[in-house]
Amino acid sequence: MAKVNENYLKLPGSYLFSEVGKRAAKFQAENPDAKIIRLGIGDVTRPLPQVCIDAMKRAADEMGHVETFRGYGPEQGYSFLREKIADFNYKRRGLEVDADEIFISDGSKCDCGNIQEIFSLDSKIAIADPVYPVYLDTNVMAGRTGDLQGDGHFAGVTYLPCTAENNFSPTPPATKVDMVYLCSPNNPTGTTLNRAALTDWVAYAKDCDAVILFDAAYAAYITEDDVPRSIYEIDGARDVAIEFRSFSKTAGFTGTRCGYIVIPDGLTGTTSTGERVPFKKLWARRHTTKFNGTSYITQRGAEAIYSDEGQAQVKTLISYYLENARIIRESLSAAGLTTYGGVNAPYIWLKTPADIPNSWDFFDVLLRKHHIIGTPGAGFGPCGEGYLRLTSFNSRENTIEACNRLRG
Repeated sequence: MAKVNENYLKLPGSYLFSEVGKRAAKFQAENPDAKIIRLGIGDVTRPLPQVCIDAMKRAADEMGHVETFRGYGPEQGYSFLREKIADFNYKRRGLEVDADEIFISDGSKCDCGNIQEIFSLDSKIAIADPVYPVYLDTNVMAGRTGDLQGDGHFAGVTYLPCTAENNFSPTPPATKVDMVYLCSPNNPTGTTLNRAALTDWVAYAKDCDAVILFDAAYAAYITEDDVPRSIYEIDGARDVAIEFRSFSKTAGFTGTRCGYIVIPDGLTGTTSTGERVPFKKLWARRHTTKFNGTSYITQRGAEAIYSDEGQAQVKTLISYYLENARIIRESLSAAGLTTYGGVNAPYIWLKTPADIPNSWDFFDVLLRKHHIIGTPGAGFGPCGEGYLRLTSFNSRENTIEACNRLRG
């Protein structure tokens, strides 16, 4: 008799964004004339940079000739892209990251979800609350947690409360854990960890022999000087941290799919007998076994952003979304609503009105009254209750119209 993985049954309902999509689709079907403005899911809406399109067209043309045709590529990624990443995103910033420590993938969401496979099932995890659901859900699926409790938390998980009182900045717990998930700029709150906070986390990881899983998918949106774009800006981080990066929000690759993970050579974990083993070695084994590589065409498109022209076009793209974020943030504040984030990230964390404290109820009010889709904070964890996430990934016209509706 085939048996199911019962860990999946611990998860409540459907994936957060699937539920948002279902409710939106139902409302649209019932109200076909309603013009819905989607500020919920973090999906981009602007076209790919032209340099990326041109590069992918050239790569596609290469596939039409015997002399330049390419079949299976290297699972770790083509060296032309890994070397550009190491140079532009790290070495030019004075950081020590080599191309052979970089693994190209089809997006950081996949990497963030898959990384837990190279850790022991009895590893203790720490996760911010609220948090991007993938970190927690994949550990639940793997069996690294207990059951869902009445307070909305899973047993066996160390939660790091992120509230307005601590500026949504998680602090190291008093207890020892083995894996820590950090995201800065943060999804969903749009807030960041400054240099002092990350220094504390690196010190904690060293003391506990823990590994920080650092999601820097939104690093390109950072505007403030005291916010590190990479955890490797912190002394000693190479000994304790794995970093995730993405081209999705940086260059609009949400539909094209390309990201990467950095695992330093010296980062190790222990076996049950105390032997130290490099995590890079384990990830390489997993990557080459379960992943067949990101397409050559896609990697050529990603490489193009590291040209002078590409850098300028990416900057224009990010500036567009950050301006949308400013408009949302300032419009809501002028309307008397409390907001966070939106300065170093494309997300605005909106406090629900006092008379509608439940975030799913507020979601329904926005949808039915204003025809606007956000993402309920409760979907990101119990500490997200009382908040709603809005994104700046829409057109300028729709962003302004949404703000006018909310003020009306």
